[in-house]
Amino acid sequence: MQTERLEARASASLLLRSRVGVVVPKYRRNIVDRNRTKRRLRELARKRILPVAERIDVLLRAKPEAYSASFNQLAVEVDAIAQWAVGIAPH
Repeated sequence: MQTERLEARASASLLLRSRVGVVVPKYRRNIVDRNRTKRRLRELARKRILPVAERIDVLLRAKPEAYSASFNQLAVEVDAIAQWAVGIAPH
């Protein structure tokens, strides 16, 4: 799934729990911006994807637009990804 600022991939987990991975490429940005974006995405995933997804692995990859996005803008996109991931989770 792709949103304006994020790409997401999901697959059924072999474990009894869900996992989320976050990838933030450099895109010629400084490490402070990159770490801030990673922290935001990890927090959003922890609060919005993990509680609703069961036995699914989700990978979030930031696009260059994610660096300049606000926390709330990223939250809207992570919510959409969470709903998508729940729809493909094994039952």
